[in-house]
Amino acid sequence: MTADAAVTGHLHVARLGTGEPVLLLHGIGGNANSCAPLAAELAARGHATYRLDAAGYGRSADPVDVRHDHATDVLDVLDDIDPVRPLHLVGTSWGGVVALEVARRRPDRVRTLILADSTRGSGTSPERAAAMRDRVRALREAGADRFAAERAPKLTAPGAPGDVRSRVAADMAAVRLAGYAAAAEAMATTDHGPILPTLTVPTLVLVGEHDVVTGVAESQLLADAIPGARLVVVADAGHAAIQEQPRTVACELVRFWEGAA
Repeated sequence: MTADAAVTGHLHVARLGTGEPVLLLHGIGGNANSCAPLAAELAARGHATYRLDAAGYGRSADPVDVRHDHATDVLDVLDDIDPVRPLHLVGTSWGGVVALEVARRRPDRVRTLILADSTRGSGTSPERAAAMRDRVRALREAGADRFAAERAPKLTAPGAPGDVRSRVAADMAAVRLAGYAAAAEAMATTDHGPILPTLTVPTLVLVGEHDVVTGVAESQLLADAIPGARLVVVADAGHAAIQEQPRTVACELVRFWEGAA
């Protein structure tokens, strides 16, 4: 795969660096650019980083149906990067929910699993599912710019630099309704709670200490339920920890990978 290659005809993946491969999955309000700061740090540490634009995000084509199978997309990308060896998989927020499904279906394709500011999904209660679906209505009525202006400030820590806050808001302002609706439906219909104790992939859970979106308690739940998983709380970061503290997160990932080797 070359830099900025099209995968399976409809998905866009950006590549940076050489070495051991890592696939990064963005959150529901981001795109592949949201993972760029972390990708740069990992590339500098000897990793080939791949950043996927999920269906309906960034330079990837829109999904045909709201019940899009994002996990199959990720498996296709993993096979395109290396059809034989398992790869490190990093999922942030909704990307972590997708990554969990990939690890459930095909643990043989995932060398390690990183869940950053993630969750079991929004299907843990009817209220949470309804709130997630209501976000689609809010996006449709407000438009992406206003939607981002209202929601993006909640994603970063109180003391986050202005340029970081601006990048997070710009990524959210770039969301498209088709992609966001499919991601929201995937979240609303997912509760990974029952599968967590069955996972066999080495797992690291990270969360920003100021995360008010998914929260430290949810990440602690993930780490407690997944056998052998470890929790790291990232200082001076909110829900967008991989954008706010990419160097710290990269160091934690590399340390975890070295221990899991």
